[in-house]
Amino acid sequence: MKQSLNFTGTGVAIVTPFTAKGAVDFPALTRLVEHLIKGRVEYIVVMGTTGESATLSKEEKQKVVEHIVKVNKKRLPLVLGVGGNNTAEIIETLKKDDLSAFSAILSVSPYYNKPSQEGIYQHYKAISKASPLPVILYNVPGRTSSNIAWDTTIRLAKEFKNIIAIKEASGNLEQCMKIIKHRPDNFLIISGDDNLTLPIIASGGDGVISVVANAYPADFSDMVRHALIHDLKTAQKLHYKLLEITEQLFADGNPGGIKYVLSQKKITGPAVRLPLVEPNDTVKAKLKKLMY
Repeated sequence: MKQSLNFTGTGVAIVTPFTAKGAVDFPALTRLVEHLIKGRVEYIVVMGTTGESATLSKEEKQKVVEHIVKVNKKRLPLVLGVGGNNTAEIIETLKKDDLSAFSAILSVSPYYNKPSQEGIYQHYKAISKASPLPVILYNVPGRTSSNIAWDTTIRLAKEFKNIIAIKEASGNLEQCMKIIKHRPDNFLIISGDDNLTLPIIASGGDGVISVVANAYPADFSDMVRHALIHDLKTAQKLHYKLLEITEQLFADGNPGGIKYVLSQKKITGPAVRLPLVEPNDTVKAKLKKLMY
């Protein structure tokens, strides 16, 4: 039996706001956390890819985490991104860092190394044994250059009780459906692609860790809730309301697109850190036309 934690519904991969000079913008981060809570999302994912964790120093990461924990005041569950391509370093982090404010970790499959399926299995086995918290696997081949095969996911889900879910961002619906078909009881399939969330839930999935919900938490989380109770007519209406703007958010890189929309809503600024840059003018114009 899996640990009885419920991450169904909408989680948000929260962005890290920056000032025009490139420093972490803590007042904007406060506004964003309050915006997400007001929008009734189910949980917040801190230090994910969308949070630009790769370009934050260790000290900055600590300050961002502490700030979100302080502002959140235990109102929503928090999930911490703890991943990478150095298994030993991840284990060291899990053993040394204070994770008491978090309900689970999200751990991306190793990038660049391109491990075999056995390597991926052994990587997550080591993380599972070291983690004091439940583990959500994260499959995003477009960023890692390797895919967690569906049967590797099932192997991990069946063998380790604290591996409770997978964030699936492969874009492969057939793969998602195979995981759904063969998963053990209480193992969650969480969409990592905003525009595939509705079909994944309709196939038996359990929710999403979203980018677009940074800007539109109420509409997106409502879409997910309606889909989960099989009210597809209402869910479809909200899905198609957000479809084109979500597509444009990723047209010239993430999180540049969502940060531009958030800047237009006066929640955060548009700045990203190199090697990322803001979206090109064509994408900005399309976003401005589509946003509401």
